[in-house]
Amino acid sequence: MSGISALLELDGKRIVVVGGAGLLGSKICEAISRAGARCVIADINVARAEEIAEKIGSDTGARPEVTTVSIVDPSSVDEMINSVARKIGGIDVLINSSYPRNSNYGRKFENVEFKDFCENVNLHLGGYFLVSQKVLEYFKANGGGVLLNMSSVYGMIAPRFRIYDGTAMTMPVEYAAIKSAIIHLTKYMAAYYAGNNIRVNCISLGGLWDHQPESFLSEYRKHCIDKGMLDAADVVGTVLFLASDMSRYVNGQNVCVDDGFTL
Repeated sequence: MSGISALLELDGKRIVVVGGAGLLGSKICEAISRAGARCVIADINVARAEEIAEKIGSDTGARPEVTTVSIVDPSSVDEMINSVARKIGGIDVLINSSYPRNSNYGRKFENVEFKDFCENVNLHLGGYFLVSQKVLEYFKANGGGVLLNMSSVYGMIAPRFRIYDGTAMTMPVEYAAIKSAIIHLTKYMAAYYAGNNIRVNCISLGGLWDHQPESFLSEYRKHCIDKGMLDAADVVGTVLFLASDMSRYVNGQNVCVDDGFTL
């Protein structure tokens, strides 16, 4: 068992979580800090990132570093990668966990303005592309690394619109387009960087609980095997596996964590 345990170790791994101040990203940062990794929270909301870093430090004794980044600004992404590498000696793993969107995001399909569609795709998919492009070139120049992207069940299947009946919610068309593209972008990048000791994988999440209406939660649960909507903490085991050497031959894959929602 000692050999297997060693493969799961994150001790000493230098992991950057882009969007680490968010609902999911903050739980990822906590989990990898507890697992012994050197964690960096990279987020545009530095004040929130500092709050999360302080709490993680208090809870685990391992306070993450904090850095700012705008994922749609090439110079900002370059500076984030360079400053983190200088500060902690390098980057072994980068996790794309940001969820950027504009103020008009979430409208029903027929009400989405073209400019808003383009802006949201640029923010989210474009941001993931830019961060991935920059860090993959860093990995290539520095002996390899691991890139992990966050997608969604709605990048895999058509939305189940009926579960939104009776609520003001919908499944945004931008989200479906973005998340399906992230899955294929992951595969593209894994194939493109073959032979460089680089792994690129993706996690497609089921819905995360965030105080949604009970009517929606109930309808959503009917499509699942057990729990229904997941807590952000339910995802971190898969993140730890894909960040560790236990998954060293898992590459170009989309791993679904959804309590059976896509069955």
